[in-house]
Amino acid sequence: MEKKKKDLFLEQGEKFVKGVLYIVSTPIGNLEDITLRALRTLKEVELIAAEDTRRTRKLLSHYQIHTPLVSYFAHNKIRREKYLLKMLGEGKRIALVSEAGTPGISDPGYSLIRAVLEAGMDIIPIPGPTALISALGVSGLPIHEFVFIGFLSSKGGRRKRELQNLEAETKTIVIYESPHRLLATLRDILEIFGDRDSAVARELTKKYEEISRDKVSLQIAKFTAVPPRGEFVIVVEGKRTS
Repeated sequence: MEKKKKDLFLEQGEKFVKGVLYIVSTPIGNLEDITLRALRTLKEVELIAAEDTRRTRKLLSHYQIHTPLVSYFAHNKIRREKYLLKMLGEGKRIALVSEAGTPGISDPGYSLIRAVLEAGMDIIPIPGPTALISALGVSGLPIHEFVFIGFLSSKGGRRKRELQNLEAETKTIVIYESPHRLLATLRDILEIFGDRDSAVARELTKKYEEISRDKVSLQIAKFTAVPPRGEFVIVVEGKRTS
């Protein structure tokens, strides 16, 4: 067992083992934010399963990587998982990439990861960018403990109930949000949490990257005056105990 586990780890110059799924983190914006190990993995696997093939193709083209690409997203995941498990069972090496960042975080990658583990096959992580960690690091809020929520419900009533369940949370809270729901979510946070310190990160690592650190009420005023565009991460301080 020890020998088998050791063989799975990639060291410089070591050859790939067969029948393994590689969870490969890719840039969330800037194409330079990718590791040498991730590039080598994407070059040497037999197949890449991508949530957004158009976005992944841009990355592969930039680095002159010609590995075959198949789609794997929410609406085809059940059918595609059967195919990918078959390929793994035949000894193929497959890389899973999300639309951006680390697969399995607020995307369908989790389903494939569970299916591969349940089939008794091996998985290797190739670490790299994640929007939530990037936003936390620049938020100015405590990050020794945090709670990651991902996307709240798009339905107002359910979203409020989800936030009510977090109202007493003392850890820093991290939420993903789309531009057309940002203001509604910030208003719900203000209503339920009160006017806490927060950071709203927009378009991280991209051309129009912006990090706004302020009270929630002032974030609302800002994005009311300037309509939100792009992808957002909201970081909110936890409930103060003293």
